[in-house]
Amino acid sequence: MAKKPTLTTADGAPIAAQVSQTAGPRGPLLMQDVQLLEQMQSFNRERIPERVVHAKGSGAFGTFTVTGDVTKYTRAAMFSEVGKKTDMLARFSTVAGERGAADAERDVRGFALKFYTEEGNWDMVGNNTPVFFVRDPYKFAQFIHTQKRDPKTHMRDMDMQWDFWSLCPESLHQVTILFSDRGIPKGYRYMNGYGSHAYSLINAAGERVWCKFHFKTEQGIQNYMDDQAGHLISEDRESHQRDLFSAIEKGDFPRWRLKIQVMTDEQAKVFRWNPFDLTKVWPHAEFPLIEVGVMELNRNPENYFAEIEQASFSPSALVRGIGASPDRMLQARLMSYADAHRYRVGTNYHQLPVNQPRCPVAHYQRDGVMSVGQGGAEAVYHPNSRPGTPQPDESYAEPVWNLGDDVVVDRYDSTVGHDDYTQVANLYALFDDAHRERLASRIAGVLGQARKEVQERQVEHFFRVDPDYGRRVGEKLGIEVDEPAMAT
Repeated sequence: MAKKPTLTTADGAPIAAQVSQTAGPRGPLLMQDVQLLEQMQSFNRERIPERVVHAKGSGAFGTFTVTGDVTKYTRAAMFSEVGKKTDMLARFSTVAGERGAADAERDVRGFALKFYTEEGNWDMVGNNTPVFFVRDPYKFAQFIHTQKRDPKTHMRDMDMQWDFWSLCPESLHQVTILFSDRGIPKGYRYMNGYGSHAYSLINAAGERVWCKFHFKTEQGIQNYMDDQAGHLISEDRESHQRDLFSAIEKGDFPRWRLKIQVMTDEQAKVFRWNPFDLTKVWPHAEFPLIEVGVMELNRNPENYFAEIEQASFSPSALVRGIGASPDRMLQARLMSYADAHRYRVGTNYHQLPVNQPRCPVAHYQRDGVMSVGQGGAEAVYHPNSRPGTPQPDESYAEPVWNLGDDVVVDRYDSTVGHDDYTQVANLYALFDDAHRERLASRIAGVLGQARKEVQERQVEHFFRVDPDYGRRVGEKLGIEVDEPAMAT
């Protein structure tokens, strides 16, 4: 039998006995017991702040393999040739619940991916839905507040949730998806993932197109009905974690197929709605899916805290060939996510092994909490004339982004000039009668906990989507609907 390693302090000093040092068998502790003090001090600091959103999650490592040639659209190194493999990490999550929430709750799911490419890390930070609740980032924090706890009761509050939604009809699309039969995935393996935002792809010739990312599950879409989820939560609050970990542990590796939609700049300029509006999708008939590759998760983390809890994903982690777009929510996330990690994990979160790029890193950022001295003794300023110091490379420049000659800076109202009903109506039309009835029952069950004026305002929005939608929810709430007035 192999000899076990000797227990030590954090400084490496061997420990003779794992018991406290006291003044006699019944006496008090001694301040000189540095082993005990170190253990207790470390224990007090084991937790880091949980994520404000996406606090409860699961993750695993894997590979991405290119199966389709998309070099006409992007010069991203990870897509450079068919058959190429790139190591990656995935983290899935619920959105609203705290770190101890149940996995099988009705909620949007996060779908965050980190690809360790030879030209830097690319993070695709999305959800299991192709749209979101709001299009203006100014509303994001306000919306998340409604999903958390009331400051007085310290409980989740349906009135504040529906009060917000009823005053923001742009949320209708996401709300309808959330309360549809896809609102509670059977597990993380059984849901699609979407970049949701429009991004830009840039090819070797410096040509830009707009793109949306779709990760289609090869396990098939599977979801729980409300009664199934309720029963499961009473028995297992870690159902999604257990399913993902167990599947990978026994070699049943989950896979997703990446496909993209592509829109040219010329098409974007004349499209019938704002193609960078996060509350809307691009019709597949007009912008068909193009296959790119396959993502497979095949390794569980050895230490959840180090490799998943401290994993930090940000839309600002972009690589050559993949860029931003005018999507306002994306523009705000480019700043806020990286800033959140610097608060939650630390200034040098990039230096943690799970977040560290697999390619050379050379910059002039220095010091801060937990720095490992990245950059060594090299110059800490630029420009400089010292030999061997990092310099910019113009070949990585993106093409010019022309915003037009008539661009006027102002605080434009994001509620004006948008159709928030047509795409929701198209989605509602896809549901059969039984699905519509389940949708209405779920919504009425929680909307009924809001004030009557909030209920009436929200039902009016449903009516504008489709009179049948409004009528079904209204009847379950006991609201008499004046159809002609509400449908105008």
